[in-house]
Amino acid sequence: QVQLVESGGGLVQAGGSLRLSCAASGRTFSRYAMGWFRQAPGKEREFVAAISASGGSTYYQDSVKGRFSISRDNAKNMVYLQMNSLKSEDTAVYYCAGDLRPLALWHGVLTNANEYDYWGQGTQVTVSS
Repeated sequence: QVQLVESGGGLVQAGGSLRLSCAASGRTFSRYAMGWFRQAPGKEREFVAAISASGGSTYYQDSVKGRFSISRDNAKNMVYLQMNSLKSEDTAVYYCAGDLRPLALWHGVLTNANEYDYWGQGTQVTVSS
């Protein structure tokens, strides 16, 4: 099992940047595919970005391509989401998610929330216009 704790959220003006961090417990973090999701008030949770267990593959929601970047540091059990050029529509609670992958699937990414078994508590990101 893995426990996930997000940090780095806050209030930022439109056009600004934030870096979200997700700290994972456990000794098998490098075997987990990781993702970031977000949920705005009154809306369903939506996929933002994903990275494979190997770190070699990433995938983004179209609305954040070119602005957000997902990365991981397996030595530190950390996943990051660098968010640049933030817009008011990026305001949401951001969640880190993880799923243990078999070796044969270490290069794959997961974009569906139902595919993830482990979730953090979320961190609020508010972008003021």
